[in-house]
Amino acid sequence: MEADFAVELGADDETLEMPWGGADNGSTYHDLKRHPEYLSRIEETVRCPELGEFLAALNSPTTLLETAKCDVWASTEMNVEEELFGATHKFGSYVDILFSDDARYLFTRYEQFAKELVQLLKKAPEIPAAAEFLIRRCYYHADAEVRDGLYITFYLFGYGDDEAAARQRWAIALKLVENAIRQMARAPR
Repeated sequence: MEADFAVELGADDETLEMPWGGADNGSTYHDLKRHPEYLSRIEETVRCPELGEFLAALNSPTTLLETAKCDVWASTEMNVEEELFGATHKFGSYVDILFSDDARYLFTRYEQFAKELVQLLKKAPEIPAAAEFLIRRCYYHADAEVRDGLYITFYLFGYGDDEAAARQRWAIALKLVENAIRQMARAPR
């Protein structure tokens, strides 16, 4: 599996407001860390139960992480970097990940996490899949205060000769990422 990370903290780069809500499409933030029963409210997890398992694992009380947003899609559009997979289809997703504690405000903690995660994933079996972790700025709202912090957007793509094969490879890669994150982000007992 290909794996890499980058930092996107420029003025024109994407940001996240936490909690978020009121999007034009009616979607809203669901605090899965504190309310795991809300998982069934997320439409993407109904379409892709594998994503639901991933979200449940990351938001579990046994990790120091939680999630904010997600999406899944299929495509036949390939960019130049994806040609190495020799595929005609891809199945992709993104999940916004953040720390549940005060580490959410520390760039060094996100950078260390992303570096270690990428190194761990580079040891995973070779499959036609690619993971990218982008460290971005997040504005955390609490009690009329806004505090600058960070989050990671995790993109994952599986590749194949048809949508079913691409989705299968995506699902395998998602499980590999889940296992790697579980190893790294265990909460102290």
